[in-house]
Amino acid sequence: MTDTTMTAAAVEQDPDLMIDQVTGEIIDERELAQQLLAQAKSQGVSLVGPGGLLASLTRQVLQTALEAEMTEHLGHEHGGVPAGTNMRNGTRAKTVLTEIGPVEIEVPRDREGTFEPVVVPKRKRRLDGIDALVLSLSARGLTTGEIAAHFDDVYGAKVSQDTIGRIAEKVSGEMAEWANRPLDRVFPVIFVDAIVVKVRDGQVRNTSFYVVMGVTTDGERDILGIWAGDGAEGARFWLQVLTEIKNRGVDDVLIAVCDGLKGLPDAITTVWERTIVQQCVVHLIRNSFRYAGRQHRDGIVKALKPVYTAPTEAAARERFAEFTQEWGGRYPAIVKLWENAWAEFVPFLAYDVEIRRVICTTNAIESINARYRRAVRARGHFPNEASALRCLYLVTRSLDPTGGGRARWMIRWKPALNAFAITFAGRLEPANN
Repeated sequence: MTDTTMTAAAVEQDPDLMIDQVTGEIIDERELAQQLLAQAKSQGVSLVGPGGLLASLTRQVLQTALEAEMTEHLGHEHGGVPAGTNMRNGTRAKTVLTEIGPVEIEVPRDREGTFEPVVVPKRKRRLDGIDALVLSLSARGLTTGEIAAHFDDVYGAKVSQDTIGRIAEKVSGEMAEWANRPLDRVFPVIFVDAIVVKVRDGQVRNTSFYVVMGVTTDGERDILGIWAGDGAEGARFWLQVLTEIKNRGVDDVLIAVCDGLKGLPDAITTVWERTIVQQCVVHLIRNSFRYAGRQHRDGIVKALKPVYTAPTEAAARERFAEFTQEWGGRYPAIVKLWENAWAEFVPFLAYDVEIRRVICTTNAIESINARYRRAVRARGHFPNEASALRCLYLVTRSLDPTGGGRARWMIRWKPALNAFAITFAGRLEPANN
């Protein structure tokens, strides 16, 4: 084995090692970090912030990269014999905003003005990492003013609110592409839920944003889209949304779990004739609490549990009759609520316990909605629907597709997927071919 091969193998085995591209030697990043820390202490300077050691190091790296680009452009080293008529022509001072703060650099110039630097392009005042940081802060609900203050406090950098707003708006094209991307042909389950956001459009009002999440045949969660809508539109609104999803490639949905949104069940069966509409049990229980005194909630939950865990619909009706006898006199509105939702409540009782486990609740989407709500609460209200939708998209964009929650969800989903394949024989197989 050659020295080069041994060096590459060592670097591959240890992520803290890197190869010096000039000398070919192995550099231990841990030792380098310790040296930098020792140097900062000996010089009495901080590592980060304006004037910090990392800012100085970043300046040196950018400066070295720019000089190397100029050398390649001209074909000769600094002070060497020019390969042609073009040559170096001094430098131009420039301040660029990096992830560790503002950095002052000297950009080399050439006489013919043909030099186009790549590492710090012309007319660019911030490196790409800054845009990602702004979008990350926006996804956490910070306003443009709060983000500007963050840069000032942490990095000592002045970034205008207009600049931050323009960075956030750059994601609009990406968002439109995401909203129109092709989707899988079959989804075993889709979940539909609403998030209420305050929008200031003339006056502050509550606006519903509807999130549709699908679970793929591989057990992956996929946010199919986010739509702003008025609940009063009912079936017409939902028909438009679901038709859009179908036109993006979704030919079949086995079960749709929702919260009794007006007009949604009819729209679902219009778009996908064989889809079963399932009322979310957790939402049904929560809605029951609106009519119950706080002191009676535990008793109501205890009395309802035999209903939604019954082995069959017939058994569920018997348990519901017992609930009605116990609580119907005090809370008739709860009885009426369950009777009105009964047709959409009972479908999952006919299925395997593994299928029940994943469709009787919108917990799968609730964990994602919790992220949306945190960002919305942090912001308070938005100037318009487009701004609110952009914030929700940035939250979606920031979801970790490889996190531990994903792994737990997929483990939980696999038994249900097997049950779906048996219960809905012939409807999942084409998606796997």
